[in-house]
Amino acid sequence: MKSNFILRKKNRLISDINVVPYIDVMLVLLVIFMVTAPLIITGVIDLPEVSRTSPKKENIIEIQLLKNESIKIRKRAVGAEELIVTFSELTSSVKNLLKENESIAVVISAEKRVPYELVAKAIDTLNEGGVTRVGLLVRQKKN
Repeated sequence: MKSNFILRKKNRLISDINVVPYIDVMLVLLVIFMVTAPLIITGVIDLPEVSRTSPKKENIIEIQLLKNESIKIRKRAVGAEELIVTFSELTSSVKNLLKENESIAVVISAEKRVPYELVAKAIDTLNEGGVTRVGLLVRQKKN
């Protein structure tokens, strides 16, 4: 009788899962990813730098975009007045200031909290109106 019991036990299927090989495979994959991750080249964007030299002293027209979405235009000259305009009046106001000298540059300065979309919209509006010399005004870092 004992021999029958032993045979039955040997012929029975094992229902346990052996997870040791799966753990070994996962550890090998983990080591591979840990070794190769620092070697992957990430996308590097080469951004332009602002020069430390002072800009040329020339007459410019400054457009200020404020965070309450108002637009101020002024000529950079002593005693020049500021005009508050909307996007629809922007091009005509700038062209009125450019009547004297077409080669005057137009610069846009915007507060930090102004959405970039408004800056792009201002540049696009000026370009569509025929104003070609448009730039951005930035503050130089003090090092």
